Amino acid sequence: MAQPLAGIRIADFSHVIAGPLATHFLRLLGAEVIKVEPPSGDVLRNYTQRKELRGMAEPFISTNAGKKSVVLDLKTKFGQTAARKLVESSDVLVENFRPGVIDRLGLGHETFKQSHPSLIFCSISGYGQGGPMRNYPAIDQIIQSVSGLMSLSGDTDSGPLRVGFPIVDTYSALLAAFAIQSALMQRERDPDRRGQFIDMSMLDASLVMINSVVAPLVISGIRPRRTGNRGFSLAPTADTFETADSPITIGAVQQVQYERLCKALDRPDLLEDPRFATPDLRMKHDRELQAELAGTFRKRPALEWEEVLSRHGVPAGAVRSVEDVLELEQLADRGLKLEIPVPNEAVGAATILNAGFSFAHDGPGLSDPPPALGEHTEEVLADLGISEAVLE
Repeated sequence: MAQPLAGIRIADFSHVIAGPLATHFLRLLGAEVIKVEPPSGDVLRNYTQRKELRGMAEPFISTNAGKKSVVLDLKTKFGQTAARKLVESSDVLVENFRPGVIDRLGLGHETFKQSHPSLIFCSISGYGQGGPMRNYPAIDQIIQSVSGLMSLSGDTDSGPLRVGFPIVDTYSALLAAFAIQSALMQRERDPDRRGQFIDMSMLDASLVMINSVVAPLVISGIRPRRTGNRGFSLAPTADTFETADSPITIGAVQQVQYERLCKALDRPDLLEDPRFATPDLRMKHDRELQAELAGTFRKRPALEWEEVLSRHGVPAGAVRSVEDVLELEQLADRGLKLEIPVPNEAVGAATILNAGFSFAHDGPGLSDPPPALGEHTEEVLADLGISEAVLE
């Protein structure tokens, strides 16, 4: 059996993270992704602190492995003609220009409505294709600010904080990949195999992502506030505590978990204390309870507490660096790490991450390198019937 998207061709006109990461997920599932780049290349190729990796930066490697790179100047007649031929041979088009740009290049959705009615056309932008903010430029950090996401990060005494990675780009990419696969399934079930236009807004995606705080606001008028490391339940036993060496986060939110926590900490007195008898009372006396817990947690190292608490059925995890978590034995047999060759002598080979889920068979994965700029231009255009003489 082939991978789920084997035989699907994607014309990828996107750049930086949101679009390329969306098509990366589709490539992991077997789709052929043809990455159309300007002569200067995707700017993500140069997002690196190492000069020797310019043109093949680490973020580019991790989101473009296995794709084919075609260089076209879309401002020229030839570039636009070749691009149209590519799109007409594809199942999906993905782009993340500002609204209106793809239309001005002669490659908009209307262009293909008649000539390629089965095309699935996905446009990713900051605010969507309509509305008063349609033409506002946007990147991840801006949408974090506008969406309210930054206002949620930090503690009660801090100002708003950016989440420490491009979370909006990442979630938008996941949502776009989900939408594209849904549209492909819809097309398969349609007797006329009609395509679809997908209008993907990063602002919309951000609000969907923070739905857990949006829902209480719109339904009950409960305004979200910054709570630092306190968990969503706001229970005093769902927080981060210092230990003998480094912090640990616990999540004892149910009564049975609180009872297990007291047993694991060898603190039967906390079970007997009337101030902490119920969840409501623990919320009322949260500072006193956290002071008691803090003193106990400082007696042992974080990893010891993690093992003890987990064994007692209490959700707990030591706060790790990204470097540390990548070394966990837990990841060794999960198929999360993929080894690929890299066409850059300074790297040679690299580890990238798989899709984050596995199938019993024929699931996500790849072993091909990221493309050099324009590496597949002649191959792809010749396959489209553009003659060698015209290519010259």
